[in-house]
Amino acid sequence: MLRKIISGGQTGADRAALDFAIAHGIPHGGWCPAGRAAEDGPIDLRYQLTETPSEDYTQRTEWNVRDSDGTVVFSLTTVLTGGSRETVELAQEYGRPCLHVCAEADAGKAPGLLAGFIRDHGIQVLNVAGPRATDEPGVGAFVMRTLMDALLP
Repeated sequence: MLRKIISGGQTGADRAALDFAIAHGIPHGGWCPAGRAAEDGPIDLRYQLTETPSEDYTQRTEWNVRDSDGTVVFSLTTVLTGGSRETVELAQEYGRPCLHVCAEADAGKAPGLLAGFIRDHGIQVLNVAGPRATDEPGVGAFVMRTLMDALLP
């Protein structure tokens, strides 16, 4: 059912989702800020992202929520802050399904939660969001493991 993974290309959760998609032949894309801005410098061109007119991360976040069938927000801790919290709020504003999976509370059941979310909401384009690598080191590995266990046979 899933036909594409999108994200904003930031380090951490976003980049892990794109790397997973590339490694497993799943089409990927999404919006990134003008100039392909990320905390580690310009986002590599191998990520098939489209730049928004603005350098503002909020526009990128909003457009990825808007252009997906649903969003999963990954985190290591139960409390969402910054752009991750904003992503959930934007999903609510747009009436899009949103799932928060947290390693602290959901580690063992995260793949099942994600697979059920995709199935139950008929998600074809999945937006993946979450903290950047400097805010939650290790979130990328959690994203990779969860996507692998949820999406691969």
